Amino acid sequence: MHTTPASSRELARKLREGLDGFKAVDVGVCPPATSIPAVADALGGSSIAWGAQNAHWEEEGAFTGEVSVKALKELDCTYAILGHSERRHIFGETDEMVAKRLAFVQKSGMIPILCVGETEAERQAGETEKVLERQLDTAVDELDSPPAVVAYEPVWAIGTGKRAQVSDVEAVHRFIRTRLNEKFNTSTDDVRIVYGGSVKPANVAELAGCEEIDGALVGGASLDADSFCTIVTRAFERRSN
Repeated sequence: MHTTPASSRELARKLREGLDGFKAVDVGVCPPATSIPAVADALGGSSIAWGAQNAHWEEEGAFTGEVSVKALKELDCTYAILGHSERRHIFGETDEMVAKRLAFVQKSGMIPILCVGETEAERQAGETEKVLERQLDTAVDELDSPPAVVAYEPVWAIGTGKRAQVSDVEAVHRFIRTRLNEKFNTSTDDVRIVYGGSVKPANVAELAGCEEIDGALVGGASLDADSFCTIVTRAFERRSN
């Protein structure tokens, strides 16, 4: 909730200047719902996709304050972020609510970005895998195929400047993929498992160099065009070397 339609449009314009045509990395931005039309207008015809920060599980109805998939598709949204830790921990979204959102978005043809992650207390208690297993199992229980993107975002690393050790991130990503393989009884190598949690230009190269990390869900650093463009280009440079 950092931008207005006007400032979102300007940020999107700068991103287009810095990244349009750079197709070596898939890039998408998810502004607040009120800014999606402005961002879509600024990015239309570019190589940068856009999406939403949430989406409801019903096509329409009396759900004040929610955003429908039908409306998002009319705005040509590619992505929808679902189960973000702030939705879970500030607004009380349950695993079951996230599962319903995920099922509906996936059925619609949009690309869901399913967020999972543990709190600092859960991590210190050694419950990371237990929490992730619960979140994943509930989220995908009604799906015929796995979500295209899963974002591991340790809650304690979001907006805090802290970042999980790369070895820990790799271990968690392996756990997530193994769990998905078990749930769908098939290889899920095509699922992108990305990391979110204080991703910055200074650390993205190290993250991108890890085989288990398929991308990044960038938070605060995406609010500055130069910072975000640097993250994208450094990720490609590191992965291509």
